[in-house]
Amino acid sequence: MYFEEFSRLLRRVVTVKTSDGQTYIGTLEGYNPETMSVCLVEARDEKGKTVPRVFLSGNIVAQILATEKPFNIKGLADRLEKVFPRMVRLYDDVGVIVVMDKIRVNAGGIVEGTGPMAERVQRVYEEFMREAKG
Repeated sequence: MYFEEFSRLLRRVVTVKTSDGQTYIGTLEGYNPETMSVCLVEARDEKGKTVPRVFLSGNIVAQILATEKPFNIKGLADRLEKVFPRMVRLYDDVGVIVVMDKIRVNAGGIVEGTGPMAERVQRVYEEFMREAKG
């Protein structure tokens, strides 16, 4: 459960605090589950210096904080289910929803599918995103 939740932070902006007091903000590109070492891209340190890629050893990582709210893919799947009853499958482990066995949608919108039904899925997605931003 821990690593499943942690993997949802991949390709998201996080703040990493180290045991020696350093702080880095960047996009979590990868991690080693055995050592909890992490790789951040476009990382910025507390002085504002940007580094294209930084690797931090797990033995110095004190905290990893999510700085953006994770995408609610289950909420989107539930919304799509109301519009397309019994035609929606959620693949939570890969962050994909399949509608009518041919339209694929993820946190970024439609990734596969065309035509009027795909346009309807896109409209539901856009409405969901507007509501999520509040």
